[in-house]
Amino acid sequence: MEDFSGRIAVVTGGGSGIGRALVQQLSAAGCHVATCDLDSHSLEETRHLSLADAPKGTEVSVHVCDVTDETALQGFAEAALKSHNTDHFNILINNAGIAGGGSFIKDEREQWDKTFAVCWGGVYFGCRTFLPLLIKSDEGHVVNISSVNGFWACMSPRFAHTAYSAAKFAVKGFSEALMVDLQLNAPHVGLSVVMPGHIGTSIAINTRKMHNMTPPADMNAAEIEEVRKVWSRFEESAGQLDDETIRQMLELQGENFRDNAPTSAAQAAAIILEGVKNKQWRILVGEDARGMDAMVREEPENAYTTDFFRRLQGKGIFNTTSL
Repeated sequence: MEDFSGRIAVVTGGGSGIGRALVQQLSAAGCHVATCDLDSHSLEETRHLSLADAPKGTEVSVHVCDVTDETALQGFAEAALKSHNTDHFNILINNAGIAGGGSFIKDEREQWDKTFAVCWGGVYFGCRTFLPLLIKSDEGHVVNISSVNGFWACMSPRFAHTAYSAAKFAVKGFSEALMVDLQLNAPHVGLSVVMPGHIGTSIAINTRKMHNMTPPADMNAAEIEEVRKVWSRFEESAGQLDDETIRQMLELQGENFRDNAPTSAAQAAAIILEGVKNKQWRILVGEDARGMDAMVREEPENAYTTDFFRRLQGKGIFNTTSL
């Protein structure tokens, strides 16, 4: 798909981050977009920002939808078809995602299941719902957002990261298999699986809200102590931090992830859309993603050792401030 003008795209998770940037850049290219999220206010802001730079006549519709609910996604599809007066879509970008549920052993099952449901279920239900409508078009393209944690199931040998990693591995494997399925049964529809590294988004902030986690300022002593234990795995001196300092650092953590990333959401969106134009089925986003990919491929048997992680850090590929 070398030109987005006049096409109709669906983007999940369009209220912020990469999703918002994709909506903005697609609409600026003259592509009509239907986007969904759980936050109606953020969606309206995305719509306003996107139409400001879009060619006259470009349509951006916004829809509140939970991607873990197949019935809700089907309702989104019906509303989007009506909004854009169409019987098909050309582009599907399954972007919605959250973090959480790091430990399969210690974390609450509810948090684990919710993370997996959004990051994997959102892609699965998204494809179930919208792929038939892409197949009805003359040319279509599916974009599934995985992660570097879709080929490296880790953030450190001292930090459990099971729900998000399992979901992103599922997205990657499903996408590769679906690509072959499309080549055999719907060759006019292409597919790209995207693996971003650290991108400047609000995923860390939004994750706390999605899991109904206590705001840092309101955390009790037991909750603070649990954070202190986790942080001590990375740095022994963290065990000496007082409660107020931990609260302040938690507040800054999400902001630092968003504001100090090596790749911005806008840059990530541009890389993704350029990859779609170039018919890339595998899109790595960011120098850190390319560096991780190269190291994991070179020595997979060492990928989960402390030494491997230290060498990632030594090469500037992985920064613990992104956690």
